Amino acid sequence: MSGPDVTRDGVQGARPGRQAPTGAHAGRRRRRRGRGEQPMVPDAVFSSYYGKPVLNRPTWKALDIAGYLYLGGLAGASSLLAAGGQFTGRPGLAAPAKLGAAGAITLSLAALVHDLGRPARFLNMLRVFKPTSPMSVGSWLLVGYAPLNVAAAATEVAGRYRLLGSAATAAAAVLGPAVATYTAVLLSDTAVPSWHEGYRQLPFVFAGSAATAASGLALVAAPAAEAGPARRMGVLGAALELAAFRAMKRHMGLAAEPLEQGRAHRLLRAAEALTAGGAALAVLSGRIRDRRLAVAAGAAWLTGSAALRFGVFDAGVASAEDPKYTVVPQRERLRARGG
Repeated sequence: MSGPDVTRDGVQGARPGRQAPTGAHAGRRRRRRGRGEQPMVPDAVFSSYYGKPVLNRPTWKALDIAGYLYLGGLAGASSLLAAGGQFTGRPGLAAPAKLGAAGAITLSLAALVHDLGRPARFLNMLRVFKPTSPMSVGSWLLVGYAPLNVAAAATEVAGRYRLLGSAATAAAAVLGPAVATYTAVLLSDTAVPSWHEGYRQLPFVFAGSAATAASGLALVAAPAAEAGPARRMGVLGAALELAAFRAMKRHMGLAAEPLEQGRAHRLLRAAEALTAGGAALAVLSGRIRDRRLAVAAGAAWLTGSAALRFGVFDAGVASAEDPKYTVVPQRERLRARGG
């Protein structure tokens, strides 16, 4: 995703040696002047040629791609619960997890293909396998993972070919964690500032979010007596998501600003509240064995996980549209290298 070139200093109309300082450097330079002295250079206005963004705005559709991110995470973590339920004698947990994983990954692929415009474009990504490309690896991962989930769900519904179903469930569980988190690597591999700068923590954020989504589905659909593993996985996932997201914002610097602004901010605040609230309800439901609390916890986790994915997506789009999130970090890195 590359857009028009910027001027050498990243600011339209700037001249060497006369550009306005920005960020922390601006504060230090202005403090050197006398208190009554007014700055002669106005604050920089970040733009590029003809006022266009430095980066092209992502052309991905929010409903398709944010939905693809959410459903992929739900499917990947549900595969783990399906295998755990099957091999610990909890059929009431295994069955909805298998069906949920199969349905979610099917819808996720449909959303991806819809965004691409034609199924042939997805098939073209399978012409080669490129280990250094998250998109290539992810495409092949989905091709291997989706049929396993469909086979596991089909044998569950049919009540036949149990051995085949068990093998497919186990294999899907092996691939599940990668399916739940590879989309974070995919986003971080772009030049979009609020996605790229979170590359260290975003996979952990998505892993925790996937765990809460899958656990939420299990709490809604599974009998209370068999939902213990889902509660525990969901609480651990909520803790991981909340801690990793806060650490990510601390380490992102300026690129964290879009996470705190506009629609993205509202979605992410809602995600945080729903995730934390769902964890509290899940713990309480386990103690008093109240099915209604378990369903409420599950609904909160499912909704919170979706809000997180849509919020992260919106923040990335906003950061690509504002040149300062590209220009200022570049200047800071140049200054650091220059001494």
